[in-house]
Amino acid sequence: MQCFFSSSFCTEPKIEILIILKTTIYMKGILTVQNGSNSLNLATQNITIKMKQFLILFLLPLTVSSQTIDPAIQKKITAVENSLAPSVIFGDTVPKLNIEKRMKELAIPGLSIAVIRDYKIEWAKGYGWADVEEKRKVTTDTRFQAASISKSINSMGILKLVEMGKIDPEADINNYLTSWKFPYDSLSKNKKISLNNLLSHTAGLDIHGFRGYKKTDTLPTVQQILDGKPPANSKAVRSLFEPGTKFKYSGGGTTISQLILTNVTNSNYADWMEKNVLQPLGMTNSSYQQPPAATSNLATGYYGNGNPVTGKYHIYPEQAAAGLWTTPTDLAKYIIECQLALEGRSKKVLSQAMMKKRLTPYIDSNAALGVFIEKKEGQLYFNHNGGNEAFLCNSYGSVQEGNGVVIMINGENFSVINELLSSVAIVYEWKGFYKPTYRKTVTVPKDTLQKLVGNFLLEKDTLTISFCGDNLCIQENRQAGFQMFFSDNSNFSIREVPNAFFTIIRNAAGIIEALQLKQGAANVRLPKIE
Repeated sequence: MQCFFSSSFCTEPKIEILIILKTTIYMKGILTVQNGSNSLNLATQNITIKMKQFLILFLLPLTVSSQTIDPAIQKKITAVENSLAPSVIFGDTVPKLNIEKRMKELAIPGLSIAVIRDYKIEWAKGYGWADVEEKRKVTTDTRFQAASISKSINSMGILKLVEMGKIDPEADINNYLTSWKFPYDSLSKNKKISLNNLLSHTAGLDIHGFRGYKKTDTLPTVQQILDGKPPANSKAVRSLFEPGTKFKYSGGGTTISQLILTNVTNSNYADWMEKNVLQPLGMTNSSYQQPPAATSNLATGYYGNGNPVTGKYHIYPEQAAAGLWTTPTDLAKYIIECQLALEGRSKKVLSQAMMKKRLTPYIDSNAALGVFIEKKEGQLYFNHNGGNEAFLCNSYGSVQEGNGVVIMINGENFSVINELLSSVAIVYEWKGFYKPTYRKTVTVPKDTLQKLVGNFLLEKDTLTISFCGDNLCIQENRQAGFQMFFSDNSNFSIREVPNAFFTIIRNAAGIIEALQLKQGAANVRLPKIE
């Protein structure tokens, strides 16, 4: 469920949400709403966050990797840039949206992408601004926060320890925790949690994700995070139900794996991961160090209203779960290594046998060890996405044939990532990957549309419907407007949040009194005001 507008009809935590920028993340076959904290959801896999949509008016600079571009590849780049496609099509024709236009419409300052074809990075490119105020452009070397994709790289390090004989992945995690012990209780029903449980989110643990910390905050230790003690800003990581029975996404569980690695190796987490995972993969522009080292190539996170994150970005001492700074190019190197190792053609970090285990679902049908497995018309893909405070990203790698893509942004709207991902799939002919839903639309008479023009109240906010050319658009507090698509004279949707449905409420005299919004379990009335 993507939750519109306000907390009054959304599940807790009660955080206002407004009209457009609801970042939707696919996690293990469920939709979760991004809360700037590496893919947060509620007990029902839903969370809402406040993200006001404003139109940022800036020119988007473009940068591309320095190597000479083959004309055939340049043709594909141009096609990808001009074929962004939404998941829901209003009418019969798939629109071909332009990347620069969509970034402006959705208030995305910067974006970076790397495309993999035939086990190689075919191209990588940056768009827009890494930092608007400093006028720093996004380049292929600009580092973004990988958020929950950090978990995928973390699993490479944990499974390397398994191959080294340091850890039994099926043994009780407390066998390897020396500086802290997991406090089992009656909810675990005398069953023990294993590392495989932690990596596959089948440990029965809570704490979906983390909010991060401002630069001025006192940072907690990992032990304080796991116990939910100050200065930690999250609750204690504890059992919800017995381990090994079902899937429940838990960044808290990944943080336990971080502590296991440091306890077993007696090393600093970031240093050990750099030496044993990042360097062997060739990820030379990546680091788990938190806070990150001072460097000029870090992107600044931006909210939907155009304001930067205080201090430019949040800090995540939950390094394994959310702390990796990296680039699409470096993450593409990781994807390629997974693909080659799976075929026995490389073993920079893990053997073929271990990579096969890593990419095999464990207990749950979609969740493997550090990645999620998706099947699209016979082709398998390993995937992870993520979102920290004002950073979002997604990654896909095919299990066969060596294809993939990584997209990272320093903004709050996941729509541009999904649309660009669909464009890559269309241009590179990934069979069955892009399968949009089509909705019938009708042309509503202009005099009927005219009667709908006006303002509608949602708590303290005003939603305005007005003409944008020959169509109607809806906007919040007179910011950026989005076109309305009508299924009949009384019902409409918008492309940016296709799972939200509006019904026009008229009185006995035919006068419009309100809008009724339905979205999942939410059902709210928006009265028309003068």
